[in-house]
Amino acid sequence: MEVSAVLYCQNKSSPIIWSAILFLLLGGAVWAGISSVAHAGGVDSSAAPQIAGENCLACHQGVEPIRASDSGMMVTIRALGTGVGDPDGCVVCHGGNPQAVTEEEAHTEAPQGIRADTFYPDPGSIWIVDKTCGQCHLNKTYNLMRALMQTEAGKIQGNTWAWGSLEGYGVEWGNYNLDDPDGSEPAEGTEAYKAYMEDLMAAYPDVFPHSLQELPNPSPEEVEQDPALAVFTYQRQECQRCHVGVKGRSERGDWRGMGCSSCHIPYSNEGFYEGDDPTVPKDEAGHLLVHSIQATRESQVDIGDKTYSGIPTETCNSCHNRGKRIGVTYQGLMEFPYGSPYNDEGEKQPKLHTKQYLFIKEDLHHEQQSRPENPEGSLLCQDCHTSIDIHGDGNIFGTTLAQVEIECADCHGTPDKYPWELPLGFQEEFGEDLSQQPPRGTADKLLPFQSMATVYDAEDGYLLTTRGNPFGNVVRQGDQVVVHSANGLDFQVPLLKKIKQEEAWRNLSAEVAMDKIAPHMGRMECYACHADWAPQCYGCHVSVDYSGGTENVDWVASGSQHNLDGTTAESPLDVGGLTSQGDVSESRSYLRWEEPILGINGEGRVTPLMPGCQVVSTVIGSDGQTLVSNQIWQTLPNTEGAGPEGQRGLDMAPVQPHSAGRQARTCESCHSNPKTLGYGIEDGRFQASYSLPIYEDLMDEAGGEILPGQSQPQIEAIPELPMDWSQIITRDGQQLQTVGSHWPLSRPLNDEERARMERTGVCMGCHQNMADPAFWDEQVIAEFGRALANEQHIDTMNKLIREAVATGESASSSSTVIYAVVALVVGLLAGGGIVFLVRRRGKAAPDAP
Repeated sequence: MEVSAVLYCQNKSSPIIWSAILFLLLGGAVWAGISSVAHAGGVDSSAAPQIAGENCLACHQGVEPIRASDSGMMVTIRALGTGVGDPDGCVVCHGGNPQAVTEEEAHTEAPQGIRADTFYPDPGSIWIVDKTCGQCHLNKTYNLMRALMQTEAGKIQGNTWAWGSLEGYGVEWGNYNLDDPDGSEPAEGTEAYKAYMEDLMAAYPDVFPHSLQELPNPSPEEVEQDPALAVFTYQRQECQRCHVGVKGRSERGDWRGMGCSSCHIPYSNEGFYEGDDPTVPKDEAGHLLVHSIQATRESQVDIGDKTYSGIPTETCNSCHNRGKRIGVTYQGLMEFPYGSPYNDEGEKQPKLHTKQYLFIKEDLHHEQQSRPENPEGSLLCQDCHTSIDIHGDGNIFGTTLAQVEIECADCHGTPDKYPWELPLGFQEEFGEDLSQQPPRGTADKLLPFQSMATVYDAEDGYLLTTRGNPFGNVVRQGDQVVVHSANGLDFQVPLLKKIKQEEAWRNLSAEVAMDKIAPHMGRMECYACHADWAPQCYGCHVSVDYSGGTENVDWVASGSQHNLDGTTAESPLDVGGLTSQGDVSESRSYLRWEEPILGINGEGRVTPLMPGCQVVSTVIGSDGQTLVSNQIWQTLPNTEGAGPEGQRGLDMAPVQPHSAGRQARTCESCHSNPKTLGYGIEDGRFQASYSLPIYEDLMDEAGGEILPGQSQPQIEAIPELPMDWSQIITRDGQQLQTVGSHWPLSRPLNDEERARMERTGVCMGCHQNMADPAFWDEQVIAEFGRALANEQHIDTMNKLIREAVATGESASSSSTVIYAVVALVVGLLAGGGIVFLVRRRGKAAPDAP
């Protein structure tokens, strides 16, 4: 091995001078060893300690190299390892004693001259990652500790909001005590990005806290005094298993590493090792798939005779399968309780993430079948989501929208502007007018940390996110955009402006919706129409039972007890972890998957809504007495949508469902659907008896009295629920539950918006005349036929509208149909579903209503 070649490989993949970084990180002693090697043009065997045997590979012979042997990362690791007596470099990440001859000795201590203190079973553990991955990946340790994947601050805030335990939008709790000593300026990002974020933090300080407190761990005695505190037991035992400070649940589909290893080390859903390390059992679930890092296009991973690159979607789904469920939704899956169809043995489908699934329809970006100009294959989560989206920028975030920096138009643009012609902040206006802002342009160079990944040719510039950072994998080629996927494929992005210029709209509806109706692009998220379904889990019924001394795994307590080797109380296999008192169970009222409700998100744009934390809680005290039963908590007074008395702590959450379809929602699914507007499924006329218990027994039908003396409710009452879960507002504008718990701009559609949108009743504009058989049969049917298909309806109305416009309101006109069409158009534009009358031809049209 020649260090001249080492430095060449490193410089080829990154403009950072790695030798200088290694000197700063690891000190002069190791640097002196590497320098002597470089001076000699090869390995100076006299400079390294002389050791017998094969070091770590004496036992682990055959283990896969963590990265390809010719990668800059692997060459650097081996050079560092050589300086401390381990030419394979294992101790650079794992620590341990390379001169040991027994397993016990090898898995203790660490050589002088590296950062490790002892042996690390999982070098990615966030508790020791500053001594491992952080040696080279500067800032990532600090950033990830404050990012949502570790703090889960937004999840905690949303749930405590629903239990009435928070006032306003302030974010108070995280998984662990945490502060931000380097201040509010992001540790990474362009100057434009840093300025953007500082303005956003100043405008919305509640969702950018400077510190977090570990969420409380209430005792049963404290819960008896205030049953709302049971929310923290619920959080600790059920909701917090996914943060990267712990290894998580030991179930099919949930296997993963810790910290950096949560994403960058492959685990299969079955959890079995398929590599060649003889020390790892292949029949024991809970092990990594192979000992390799998955990350970029260049970091290829071999599994038997298969090779892949990038981070598979299923890795993300080891966590992103509940809450917003965006991971499994992206794959087209929605949980359901049946598990059918049966397999060949007559058994139900195996549980994945402890659930069974129904396939609905995957996101178009996940479909293997692509556009004609693109290869078959799907995009990975990382192809859109940036490093800051995932790792953070060093600040503490209180919600997903605070951390995620991308929007749809960043790649697709609008019908009038290419992405580089849009201003920064587009589709993330937060109520501001950006019309006078300059175009964002493109970037000709990457941020330093981006140069450590696969570097693609900038061509005509790297596209910018809406907050001003370059996409490292999305480039402009003239009037085209190419996404370089980490999976090895390159995709041309459909650009709306180019489609408009070439008149290449797929259908007339697309052109009208995206180009001709300006408010659609100006006020709506793209996925308000293109997310044509979303998983909707209505009613989250939570029972927290402290009786009988029951205890369960407490994911926060388990992560808090981390050891010198990076392990936590729950991370070793077959170890349950630390527990807290209480027994939590969950259920729901019902599941649906069709088109979601629409509302306004924190950015001020129309967005899909899905049930967030619609919590109904039952709490049982340590003595077995019921403290609260089917309780809907109230938000504190004067919080969002609450007024002076507070609001039901049921939340309908703004969401990007990750279920985009090429064929968007129909016009009618929004404009003629009361559910979409917030009035509830079928206008809220079903399931409106929750507030009363339902008895099913022998009954005196005359008086409604139950006849047997011994009877019990079939369905228990939920006292504070007079409406269906899907209804968020009444037709007279009374809000029934909250919409979003993080941002003040989030809300239901207001009176004006609902009135402008709704188009119900327009069918009767024509079809009421069926009550006049002479006119309908003799005139209408004679001209248009007895039954018109949808396209014929549209063509006929288009013909009549054009005739009306061409003819005008001339008094000499004898066609009363003109007046009918004009009235119909007025009704459509007004949004009130105005009903008009059509008289027999030759008679005067009635006055407009």
